Amino acid sequence: MRVPRFGLWWLALALLGAIQIGCSAPSTEGDTASASTDAPTAASTAAMSSAGVESTVPAVQDGAAQDGTADSGTQDAPRPVPAQAQFDPLRLLEATLPDEQLESGWIRLFDGYTAMGWFVEGKANWSIADGVVRVDSGEHSYFCTQLQFSDFEFQVDFRCDPQTNSGIFLRTTPRPGNVATDCLELNIAPPDNPFPTGSFVRRQRLEPEQLASFDPTQWHTYYVRVEGRQATVHLDDRQIMVLDDFDAAPTGHIALQHNSGRVEFRNVLLRPIGLQRLRTDAQWESDWTAATKPGDSMQVTGSTEGLHIVGGLGKVQSRKSFGDFALQASYTLASPQVNSGIFFRCIPDSMLDGYECQVNHATIDGDPLRPADGGAGAIFRRQDARIVVGDGTRRTFLTLYAVGPHMATWVNGLQVVDFTDRRAPDDNPRRGLRLAPGPLALQGHDPTTDVLFHSIAVARP
Repeated sequence: MRVPRFGLWWLALALLGAIQIGCSAPSTEGDTASASTDAPTAASTAAMSSAGVESTVPAVQDGAAQDGTADSGTQDAPRPVPAQAQFDPLRLLEATLPDEQLESGWIRLFDGYTAMGWFVEGKANWSIADGVVRVDSGEHSYFCTQLQFSDFEFQVDFRCDPQTNSGIFLRTTPRPGNVATDCLELNIAPPDNPFPTGSFVRRQRLEPEQLASFDPTQWHTYYVRVEGRQATVHLDDRQIMVLDDFDAAPTGHIALQHNSGRVEFRNVLLRPIGLQRLRTDAQWESDWTAATKPGDSMQVTGSTEGLHIVGGLGKVQSRKSFGDFALQASYTLASPQVNSGIFFRCIPDSMLDGYECQVNHATIDGDPLRPADGGAGAIFRRQDARIVVGDGTRRTFLTLYAVGPHMATWVNGLQVVDFTDRRAPDDNPRRGLRLAPGPLALQGHDPTTDVLFHSIAVARP
């Protein structure tokens, strides 16, 4: 895609906007109130970050609270971000996934247009355009996920020049250490390399003849399942490798490598595995308890369709507590304006004192880039969704990762929030950073709340 020239004013905005898509103006409303504002949120920041410029930015958003409190954390050292071609921010909606993949739990790690959820470690000419992230020169460098993952299924398309040396790093640090013991490197390399394409570097070699007539200049697909101490690899729908009983960190980043030569990546997907479903049927009380605010009302009904919450103010609180976790839920709202939420790391038995992942699809003037109340997937009063995905009135799929102070959400497979809480520690997440485990809570917000939670499942990240 050809990148138009911009004036200095637009360039300055682009450099600011590249930090994240989705920062919003401060809100003075309470956590349970609805707030509509014309202040620039996802619309302006998405436009700013679409310019094709190079910049250095913090690895993650500062995480300043939107309730006017100061951020007392320390910023990460600046890291480079890839050049991004200009695009219409509404095209992000094209990155949502089809229902079949959503029902299986897949999310898109790389949206094809921005570096949201990623950072660059090392100096190389990473760039993003036309759904592809590519690199062909520079130092050893890594395009690395902000989040860390433990057990998962991972899929990526790649193509490269015949002599390119690249790879996929799993459960890694941003600067990989000893790939024989600390992490996994699934290689992309020519046949004369000690570990050709399909090999785990310094662990298990795949002989080049096992790839048959493999042409690296064409698109190919790696599919990897990492569970415990076993990794299984498919290349183009054919199993090529099983690595058993390996030593590596139990959790870590996923990184795409530049070593030498040109390489391109697209369709980067992940599916968390090992999730345990919490009951939403008629026996929902085996996993949940319900409570309402004194003087208020809320009705909760479980069925084969899911857990139906009507009215409020109240909560449905999980009996188990969770600290770091991956959560996947699906829900349907009676209308886009219905207000609910999934609270996490809550103070037990307190009325909705926790972080809130927003469940609300209202927009200002019908513009998906202008959420009226944070938007679905927002970490409420911390970071708005960069775009409102769908209207919530058909089955909608939400994924939430909370790993230490870092939180990220996806709606229908598209990442909408990437947030790090840098506030001072506090037992109450309304006031500061809470890492301690706490129950989940499904919100009844007000008398108009009408939400059907079809499924909720949770696992370690």
